[in-house]
Amino acid sequence: MITLSAQIQSMLPRFRLGAIVYQGITVAPSTGPFRGRFQLFQEHLRMEHNTDTIGQIPAIQAMREAFRRAGASPSRYRPSAEALLRRVLKGENLSPVNSAVDANNFFSLKYCLPFGIYDLSAIDGDIVCDIGGEKDAYQGLNGREIRMDGKILLRDAQGAFGSPYVDSTRTGVTEQTRDCLQIIYAHEMDDDGLLTITKQVSHWFVQLNGGDIRETTVIR
Repeated sequence: MITLSAQIQSMLPRFRLGAIVYQGITVAPSTGPFRGRFQLFQEHLRMEHNTDTIGQIPAIQAMREAFRRAGASPSRYRPSAEALLRRVLKGENLSPVNSAVDANNFFSLKYCLPFGIYDLSAIDGDIVCDIGGEKDAYQGLNGREIRMDGKILLRDAQGAFGSPYVDSTRTGVTEQTRDCLQIIYAHEMDDDGLLTITKQVSHWFVQLNGGDIRETTVIR
């Protein structure tokens, strides 16, 4: 079960999660055709955007506002979609990780929304989306300890593990992952629009990684 805390609902009444559960996926190195398509897409982004106008993209603008309201400076702690896009626009090519993570990054850039993907076997019990306190921290996928005070996060029985900023190593998806949870973080987006995105993403994801779609839903 995934819920939004009373604090999130009060401070960010238009905050939503798109949630997709996959079963029986096969995670492997991304194929050549996907890597080629992803590379072309990154070139397209460089022609369409520049670093001076990123803040004008509605989805990024809305998530930056959510960060501010939660208590984190979006200039210091950038939403993950914005951070990815800035890397691409500066000429960096995103290094491949695996077929699930690479697809997740593609979707995040396509929709300019933070996407998280988590190994279900590493999640302990129910999940709450909340705003972090002083005791919330984890080892991030960027190799640093992430203090989550004032940041939007996901928490299970073991503690915080994910956020629209950077996710934890504990629940990271690897080639041993078979069941996973994909989360789309959205602010100021209507339910129907977010549900449409979750359905599109889930269809494309299983085309790349196999498996079955167990559930797609919007949490508010």
